[in-house]
Amino acid sequence: MSEGSIESDKEVGVALALGAIALVGAVVMAAYPGQLGKAWGFAGAFVFATLAVGAVQLFD
Repeated sequence: MSEGSIESDKEVGVALALGAIALVGAVVMAAYPGQLGKAWGFAGAFVFATLAVGAVQLFD
């Protein structure tokens, strides 16, 4: 039996999930007709993209 560690790809899954939410925010930013909706879309995309990068660093 070999002594090895089992590596998890949890950071990839969390980053993909948060990246998908960031993508939704970017679509809202591009498609929303009002200026306030575009601002909320940008805020959502920025926050979730930052969290996706942080999740990769946290679980690495």
